[in-house]
Amino acid sequence: MQTILGSGGAIGNLLAKELTAFTSKVRLVARNPTRVNENDELFPADLLDASRVSEAVAGSDVVYLTVGLPYDSRVWQRQWPTVMQHVIDACLAHQSRLVFFDNVYMYDKDSIPHMTEKSRIEPPSRKGKVRAQLVRMIDKAMADQSLRALIARSADFYGPDASNGLLNLLVLEDMAKGKKPKWQGDVHKIHSFTYTPDAAKATAILGNTAGAYGQVWHLPTSAERWTGQQFIETAAALYGTKPACMLLRPWMLRFGGLFSRTIAELVEMQYQYNQHYFFDSERFCREFGFTPTTYEAGMKAVLASRYSDFHQRA
Repeated sequence: MQTILGSGGAIGNLLAKELTAFTSKVRLVARNPTRVNENDELFPADLLDASRVSEAVAGSDVVYLTVGLPYDSRVWQRQWPTVMQHVIDACLAHQSRLVFFDNVYMYDKDSIPHMTEKSRIEPPSRKGKVRAQLVRMIDKAMADQSLRALIARSADFYGPDASNGLLNLLVLEDMAKGKKPKWQGDVHKIHSFTYTPDAAKATAILGNTAGAYGQVWHLPTSAERWTGQQFIETAAALYGTKPACMLLRPWMLRFGGLFSRTIAELVEMQYQYNQHYFFDSERFCREFGFTPTTYEAGMKAVLASRYSDFHQRA
């Protein structure tokens, strides 16, 4: 049995499909889980409830923690450590291996221009401090209690189901709706994006590779060093529109944050968009012979899957 805690969403659904290459028993755990594969086992649970987490993990060889909490640092500070402790405790009790799907928020600000698995952990943001705390919890459980775990780390992501990904949300969706695409930060800086189907496939591979445990892995991400301008120009060429864009300047985010908590939370992450942001996944790609999807191919797939008029307008 392999179990996904926090099934659904941009990663959970794709991961459920990928796991069928390794097991015939997949358990999907969420408040209201929805079947992805015909034989999926559905297990409703709140991950803030320790007893339900333990029941959900029971009988699992591998547990994937892919839950996404609301994008609110107050919620993260209050709930993430509790969720992680419940999951660690359950994995230890049932001798299950843990795969934590992570992001890059815990990295030091000066590491952002070229991130590797060895980049320094010293986050400048509140949300980053929470992510660093979660990593320390896993490391401590591995060192003190022999937890078998690995961290699968992703850059900002995009893909057919990544409706909240910034490349999807600000560029591809606006363009498809006939609106001027937007960009957060400096449009001339490099910014890496991880393609969700690649991330899900790689996470399944890692979870089923015994030698991958006890390590941090950067999930496969195109090594192309594209700037925001290049993403916008390519999207415009694919969709047959002009490559104009609107820059979301800091004052605009602060003003928008007065009316939207999500926008307000973007302000402290602005440092990731005002400098180069390159996510190096060479180690995974070399180890597993994996070639990441190119940005142009990934953007084509997003547009084709989400917008029925894409081929007519391209």
